Amino acid sequence: MTSADLFAVDIWTWSLDDWGSNEMSALQILSGDEKERASRFVKPQDARRYMGGRAAMRSILGQYVGSAPAALSFSYNAQGKPELAAPGQGPVRFNLSHSAGQAVLAVSRGFELGVDIEEVRTFGEDVAGHFFSKAECAQLQTLPPGDRTLAFFRGWTRKEAFVKATGLGLSLALDSFDVSLIDDQQPMLRRVDPSIGSIEDWVLLGLDVPSGFCGAVAVLSRGARVELRYRGDPGNWPGKTSMM
Repeated sequence: MTSADLFAVDIWTWSLDDWGSNEMSALQILSGDEKERASRFVKPQDARRYMGGRAAMRSILGQYVGSAPAALSFSYNAQGKPELAAPGQGPVRFNLSHSAGQAVLAVSRGFELGVDIEEVRTFGEDVAGHFFSKAECAQLQTLPPGDRTLAFFRGWTRKEAFVKATGLGLSLALDSFDVSLIDDQQPMLRRVDPSIGSIEDWVLLGLDVPSGFCGAVAVLSRGARVELRYRGDPGNWPGKTSMM
C-alpha cells in the first residue's frame, strides 16, 4: 500500500452553544442568506445554534482554502448538498451535521463524503420499520431490548451519512442499502443496490463523538484506505488519528 492509496478525512467537533454565544462575531462571518435564515427561527437558542454551526464551518473551511471566512461562497446541488471550490487549492469536499448542541464537520480533498451526528434518545419501535431495511430491522430485533436504542442510532447515523455522501438526498430509498447496527462489526456497509454503485467503492466508519451521541462518516474512497484525523474544536489543529 503506497501513500497514494491513503486518503485523509479531517473530523471537527464543537459546541454550537459556545460558538453561537457571540452573535455579533458570528454575524460578521455569515452571508446575507444565512443571516436571513437565522432570523426565521422561532426559538433564540435554535437561531444561535444555527449561527454557531455556519460560522464555525466557515472558519474551518477558510483555513483549508486560504480565504477569509466571510468571503466563502457555496453552491448547492438539486438535493441541497453544499459545495465549495477554491481556484488553485484543489477540490475541498465537506459535510456538516448537528444535533442538540453538538456539531461535526468532515473535510477532505477530492472524494465525496457525508457525515451525521445524532443525540441518543428514546425512539418508537415503529420508527425502525419505516426507515430501516428488512435486514437491519431483523438485526435490531436480535439484540437485547436494553441495547436497541444505541444500536438504532448507530444505524441511523450510518444510513444518514451514506445518503448524504451520495448526494441523492431523499431520492435514495433507505432500503436500497444495509448497514451494521453493531459497534465493532466490519465492514459497516453490508449491502448496496447495484444502481447506487459498488460496495467496494465505499468506506463507512463510526466516529468518536461526545458521550450521549452517535456519529458516522461515509466516504466514496474508490478502494483507497481512509485515515480519520480528529481535529477537535475549531482552531485546534492537533488531534488523534485513526485508520481504516
